[in-house]
Amino acid sequence: MSKSLVAYFSATGTTGVVATKLAKVIGADIYEIVPEVPYTNEDLDWKDKSSRSSVEMQDKSSRPAIGSAPIENIEKYDTIFIGFPVWWYVSPTIINTFVESYDLASKKIVLFATSGGSTSLGKSAEELAPSAPGAEVINGDILNGDKSDEELRAFAEKYI
Repeated sequence: MSKSLVAYFSATGTTGVVATKLAKVIGADIYEIVPEVPYTNEDLDWKDKSSRSSVEMQDKSSRPAIGSAPIENIEKYDTIFIGFPVWWYVSPTIINTFVESYDLASKKIVLFATSGGSTSLGKSAEELAPSAPGAEVINGDILNGDKSDEELRAFAEKYI
């Protein structure tokens, strides 16, 4: 039987709620991608071109450090669901930091996100794939709102 992991980055807590519920519904392990330097409200002000998130997203080589302990035995997972808030129509660069920290060759990486304005994951999979050589990176879906257990299970079963 395949083993799944739900890994997520949640700047404001919204993605964390969805990720926690998804992991519970599908019986997956869970891992929070915690930035070494937490994001403040000012850091997340996308209208301010000098805010931390704006600067990071303008620099495709930006790799914010992760403060949470590394995942042990990543090889035991076949499918890794990675959740994040959509930033500038793609995943935040801390997601690149995460996938580049492991050998994910032969893994299936399914992206999911929350967003206040985006209705799709945009080019998230396309832009993240070079950071995970040998992995299959798939745009899953936007999982906004209070998804039911059945909706989350149906989402995950498409990929497991």
